[in-house]
Amino acid sequence: MRTSQNIPAVTSLSLMLVAGTCVGTALAQDSTVQASTSTPIRHVIVVVGENRTFDNLFATYVPPGGQTIANLLSRGIVRADGTPGPNYAQALQRIARQDGRYSVTPQRAGSYAVLPQPYADGSFGQRQDVPDERFPGDMPPGPFQITRYVNFGAHTGDPAHRFFQMWQQYDGGRQDLFVWVGETIGFGGENGVPGLVPGHTYQGGVAMGFYNMQSGDAPYFRTLAERFAIADNYHQPVMGGTGPNFYALATGDVASYVLDGQPARPPANQIENPEPLPGSDNWYRHDGYRGGSYVACADRDQPGVAAVYQYLDRLPYIPFRHGNCAPGTYYLVNNYEPGYSSAGVPAVLGPDRFVVPPQETPNIGQALSEKGVSWKWYAGGRGDGQHPDKEYCTICDPFTYSRTVMTGVLRQNLVDGADFYRDVKDAGHFPAVAFITPYDSVSGHPGYAMEPSYDGFVADIVDKVRSNPELWRNTVILITFDEGGGYYDSGYIQPIDFFGDGTRIPLIAVSPWVKTGYVDHTYYDHVSILKFIEHNWGLFPLSGRSRDNLPNPQHSAASPYVPLNRPAIGDLMNLFDFSVPRAAADVSSAGGGG
Repeated sequence: MRTSQNIPAVTSLSLMLVAGTCVGTALAQDSTVQASTSTPIRHVIVVVGENRTFDNLFATYVPPGGQTIANLLSRGIVRADGTPGPNYAQALQRIARQDGRYSVTPQRAGSYAVLPQPYADGSFGQRQDVPDERFPGDMPPGPFQITRYVNFGAHTGDPAHRFFQMWQQYDGGRQDLFVWVGETIGFGGENGVPGLVPGHTYQGGVAMGFYNMQSGDAPYFRTLAERFAIADNYHQPVMGGTGPNFYALATGDVASYVLDGQPARPPANQIENPEPLPGSDNWYRHDGYRGGSYVACADRDQPGVAAVYQYLDRLPYIPFRHGNCAPGTYYLVNNYEPGYSSAGVPAVLGPDRFVVPPQETPNIGQALSEKGVSWKWYAGGRGDGQHPDKEYCTICDPFTYSRTVMTGVLRQNLVDGADFYRDVKDAGHFPAVAFITPYDSVSGHPGYAMEPSYDGFVADIVDKVRSNPELWRNTVILITFDEGGGYYDSGYIQPIDFFGDGTRIPLIAVSPWVKTGYVDHTYYDHVSILKFIEHNWGLFPLSGRSRDNLPNPQHSAASPYVPLNRPAIGDLMNLFDFSVPRAAADVSSAGGGG
């Protein structure tokens, strides 16, 4: 469902923009000027869908060639036919209780006897105020195969996926409160989704659903995984939803409430308060899509902040920058609209305007332009920016939050998704770095979109790139999702700072240079894409507080998923073998978008 103090980097690009010159950005518009790279990769294409965890799609994937993987099937949580496995108890969902205060790890108060019947909340074409009759009400209280009851292309409900909710779902690493959080708070709280009240969140057990590749689900993604490479330890960087995670993909950071470049206090009704209302167990006082989304996380007296730090303080390592929260700064942890329209018009601020003021956070677009590296952000439905389509996702277009991008020449790098299909025909003028987001209806987002539509979107992009041999031979296509959408996942999560990480999400690397059929266990999140780009083109970290300052993980055979040097985030290099490109026969068509 959508509805650090930012430090302005004093770089040569910043000074050029202030001075009114455009040397770096002029270079960025001409992709015939090729900056040198440290690998054979000359083009990085990042394709981003929405709201699927790794287990939601790859729960039963079996990799080829003796590769190992961490998923529901390998852990014995489910069997190949999707039914409960011998270790199903590892994923059973619990009931919790709080003593009048928000907690990341509330006291357990019991277990579910059966899974609450899923709802179809947000689901196109389905009744949403009663349990979804397509699913039974007596399923075991853990993961269930969605396609045992509906087909792979069916619209299903939208699990809860907001910041403080996700911290509770995680439950300190036990991952056993997905259902309880959905049942007790969901998308609710003051000014939440209309119609939601305590005891009626229209969630049920929808968060526990998964698809089964062994039964034929997600066939295109399975084929890509078998012929190219995937990561089974890749994460959303921020607990919560679409906006903050797209923002992290562009900046390695989070947005904050700033006026004229300085931290300020947002309107009171826009500040989060997850403390439960009197008489309720977990119904937040102030949360919701037209409610609280800012948190002053340097102040432990602020609602909900102490609870997160109580957990972080117990970690056997020190979080990044001790939480990465600057004093007096309110950070955005949920979805608000950007500070500019797609046409560059500043948004109006105020208590009834749920928008983010223009941001000064350094971003990857600025860094690339300063280096003379070409880039574009292709957004489905953006059009020319003046009249975007109704399916254009504003919060999936993170550069529209940036004052530097939206008030200068860099705004011309933000283009419509249809432009990709023209640009891809000319390898000599295709940008070195390209981000692609689809129309809403083909994003794969639960509720209003279907997962097969995103598969087909990705298949078309891959086919178009591979049909241009000059482009394909030096390109990697990174296919991922913005965040997990609140779906259950069994994988390890590394708490990095106050904001996350969050659950695992899929990452598929498609290139002549990746390891065939490989499953990479290195710890990654969206910032790993930034680190790869920076490594490849010789860029510095984006700012003093961005997560691309973190070291690459050190893993061992005894610790293949948990970094020994936490906190740490990889740069994706382990997915590749740059000794020799794969033969043409190895990269024949991977099939259509099932």
